[in-house]
Amino acid sequence: MTRDTKVQSPNPPVDHGPTRFEPSLSTVLTRKAEILVCPACGGNLRLYTEYVKCSSCAHVFAFDEDIPQLFWGNDWSNSKSDVTEEMRAFYEATPFPNYDDLDSSTSLREKASRGFFARLLDEQIPHGASVLEAGCGTGQLSNFLGMTWGRSVFGADLCLNSLKLAQRFRKQNQIENVCFIQMNLFKPVFKPRSFDLVVSNGVLHHTSNPFLAFQSLAKLVKRGGFIVIGLYNKYSRLTTDFRRLVFRISGDRFKFLDPRLRGPKSTDAIEVRKHTWFMDQYKNPHESKHTIGEVQRWFESSGFEFVNSIPKSGGELFGRDEKLFASNPKGTRFDHFLVQAGDLLSGGRDGGFFIMIGRRIS
Repeated sequence: MTRDTKVQSPNPPVDHGPTRFEPSLSTVLTRKAEILVCPACGGNLRLYTEYVKCSSCAHVFAFDEDIPQLFWGNDWSNSKSDVTEEMRAFYEATPFPNYDDLDSSTSLREKASRGFFARLLDEQIPHGASVLEAGCGTGQLSNFLGMTWGRSVFGADLCLNSLKLAQRFRKQNQIENVCFIQMNLFKPVFKPRSFDLVVSNGVLHHTSNPFLAFQSLAKLVKRGGFIVIGLYNKYSRLTTDFRRLVFRISGDRFKFLDPRLRGPKSTDAIEVRKHTWFMDQYKNPHESKHTIGEVQRWFESSGFEFVNSIPKSGGELFGRDEKLFASNPKGTRFDHFLVQAGDLLSGGRDGGFFIMIGRRIS
């Protein structure tokens, strides 16, 4: 697809050149449509005002609230091990995180800036970069990053309800540099090496095969580009595992054990946040746990070099003005043990969550 034929009428009788696109569609979708591929056959997709169509297999994909529904199921021989539909049903019923405490782009920016990781990303992504957030959920990070001029941000997720929340916020606040797409990350709808940065936080550990999911996303990164992966840690997640056991035995009592669930009942927005956190952390139907060394091996086997991590794999402190994409020591096995054990002893930051950053070198 060329930039001159981004969005066409469903049945154009005569080709008079570029067709006016639907104004409600994201400008990123119309500007970057040439990187889209069919999840069924890998053919080029043609964008029309009412649907998306593959130029090779002629499959038609609908829009829902201007979100391209490009999800395509896995064709694995052992379907019993595929948890994709189970996870989709869970997050359709419990979108995470929610927008109940956010009423404007200003409030989203304030919230994101309080979290140092989102702030550092926003400050350090180069001008003109193309960004994919794979497993964006309700798209808060994508919308936040899309508020900065000069970027092209795609937020992809398998859950349509979550994407609708993201899309409504985008439209209400006229955020034009982000596009939301329904997608199975095992069946990506983008051409290889389309992005300067791919972010997937809190996603791969909810898939049937986290390493295969990583490889699927790694193919989308340009040479010299970066991938950011957030996962549950095998050791620091033990604190959450203990709480989950207590909740299951006690019938979900003793919620004060989780700092985010403490305190008396408050506003509806705060109670909704507590509920979605509880469901995501303690009632999720599937999760896996990983280590720093394991993900470093993922990088090496997929043409990436390790760059940075949170917490830092060499044992140094992670600064609030850290250079996310500057190279850091990988650390030794003993360093990794100390870092992960220290995170466990501190109570398991954010549910035992850790972040790894790699750069594509081949």
